[in-house]
Amino acid sequence: MASETKLRELAGKGCPVYYFYSGERYLVRQAVSAAVRVLSADTDEEATMLDGAAPEIEQLIMAAGTISFFGTRRVVVMPELDPGAYSDKDLEELSNTLSSLENAVVVLGSVFELERNRLKTGKRAQKLIAQCQKLGFAEELAKPKPYELKIMLIDRAKEQGTTLPEGAAAALLERCGEDPFLLENEVDKLCALSGYQTVTTAMVAEMGTVSLEADVFEMIRMITAKNATGACKKLQTLLRLQQEPIAITAAMIGSYVDLYRVKLGASRRKSYGTVFKDFGYRGSDYRLKRSAETASHYTLNQLEACLQILLDLDKSLKSQPVEDQILLETALCRLAMAGSGR
Repeated sequence: MASETKLRELAGKGCPVYYFYSGERYLVRQAVSAAVRVLSADTDEEATMLDGAAPEIEQLIMAAGTISFFGTRRVVVMPELDPGAYSDKDLEELSNTLSSLENAVVVLGSVFELERNRLKTGKRAQKLIAQCQKLGFAEELAKPKPYELKIMLIDRAKEQGTTLPEGAAAALLERCGEDPFLLENEVDKLCALSGYQTVTTAMVAEMGTVSLEADVFEMIRMITAKNATGACKKLQTLLRLQQEPIAITAAMIGSYVDLYRVKLGASRRKSYGTVFKDFGYRGSDYRLKRSAETASHYTLNQLEACLQILLDLDKSLKSQPVEDQILLETALCRLAMAGSGR
């Protein structure tokens, strides 16, 4: 994603159009906000927001044609644009309006579906991207890799006069997943918790906010270590936090599928990075990298048995009148047994 330094450089050259697009909504939101912040830095006037997938072109023309009281160019934002929602005629009119801006700067954002790790943009979007590249600046935003997130977290802590060691940053990533907004929020809490001194891995462990995926994987690690008691305690915590049994089961199935795929790849001498590509995972390969060590404790047959146990659990939760917690705890004990005797 373009840095604020890059955005300021573009603004200094009078760039009239900024278009950010991605398969990840939070990345588009983040980039649009950064651009608006830079472009509005020298004025007290708020940006004009045109919400929706296909704002009327007349609205854009009116907003862009209005002269700012502050003597600066008005910032007009279309943060949720879907070029495919316009007719060819309206898209042509949008392009013409963008090419004739005098009193305004326009910031656009679009979220597209991902198909086999590639953006499914469509012809109209491709046409708009090409036009924005010609007129100003257009950027496809890729999901940050784990090491980039780690650097981002360390830098955010540093801005608050706090030291976030690399180990603590890695622990936070493992605990909370890879959502930058959640991570930044957690870093801010940790900085306050540390008294704006040094964040430790123990402090990260104390934090209450975690992703279901991270908690479930921790539970699976306990199962792998034959710690069924610890796994059941973790399960009880999740249920007290009102996590749905079906959601817990789905997350467990997802984690065991990751383990199976990594193990299958290893049996064919493939790295988790290759497995990541072969099975069409999105974003970074962090999930599979994390799964590699745990998968080494199982055979393929054991992982197949574990997946069958979870499929049976899913079916039972949806059909049997037995208490959900009993079904889940029974499944955890069966999983521990299925993974033993390697």
